[in-house]
Amino acid sequence: MTKSDLIAALAARENLTEKQATDTIHLIFKGFEDALIGGDRIEIRGWGSLAVREYKSYTGRNPKTGKNIEVKPKKLPFFKVGRELKGMVDSEAEEDEKRG
Repeated sequence: MTKSDLIAALAARENLTEKQATDTIHLIFKGFEDALIGGDRIEIRGWGSLAVREYKSYTGRNPKTGKNIEVKPKKLPFFKVGRELKGMVDSEAEEDEKRG
């Protein structure tokens, strides 16, 4: 599902205009971005959580040249799936196996 698909689904389900749905989705995503940039953790119970993880610098290898390179420290968003969502996806996979 793309962001456009999500906007279309929200507009159809909640009887919103495309502009209203777009503004709503952008507001939610902006809130997520601001929270992560500010170092906060986002938790949606049953679905999962997002947090920023810090990675130290390390020596890597350029696969093209084979030379060692120094990789700078970085911060990256990390998603941890919630137990309920994990269970739903897993049970759906089991159903697919039974059907196929």
